Amino acid sequence: ELMRQKKHCVIVVAEGCGDTLIKSSGEVDAGGNKVLADAGLWLKGAIAKKMKELEIPHTIKYIDPTYMIRSIPANAFDSQYCSALAQNAVHAALAGFSGITVGKVHERYVYLPIHAITMQKGRRVDVRGRWFMRMLETTRQPDF
Repeated sequence: ELMRQKKHCVIVVAEGCGDTLIKSSGEVDAGGNKVLADAGLWLKGAIAKKMKELEIPHTIKYIDPTYMIRSIPANAFDSQYCSALAQNAVHAALAGFSGITVGKVHERYVYLPIHAITMQKGRRVDVRGRWFMRMLETTRQPDF
C-alpha cells in the first residue's frame, strides 16, 4: 500500500534476521562470529517477485554494509541495545509508521521523526573532547 501511495519505500534489514527464515551454513568468520544467512538477498528476491506479481513497477537498490560498520566484536551491551532498537523499529513498521527512526532519549526508546533530526542545524563532535574519548574507551576503538 505504501508503494502505491508514496511511490517509494526504504526497507532496512538487521543482519541475522534471516536465520529464522533461511538456514545459515554454520561457519564462523575470521573474527569468530557466526556467518549468518544472507537475509538481504533473499528479501530482495522475495520483494521483486511480489512486485512483479502485483504489476508494480519497481527498482531495488541493495546495499550491504556488513563489515564496513563493525570495527570490533559486539559486546553484550551492543547486542542488547541493537536488539531493542530493531524490535522497536519492527513495531513501528507494523503499526504503519513511516518517516521515523528509533532512538533512545532519557533511557526510553522513542520514535523520532526523521525530518526533526535532519532539519536541525549542523552539530559538530569535538574529537578531542571528553564525550568522544568516553565513546572510544567504551567501544574499545583505537585512538588514531
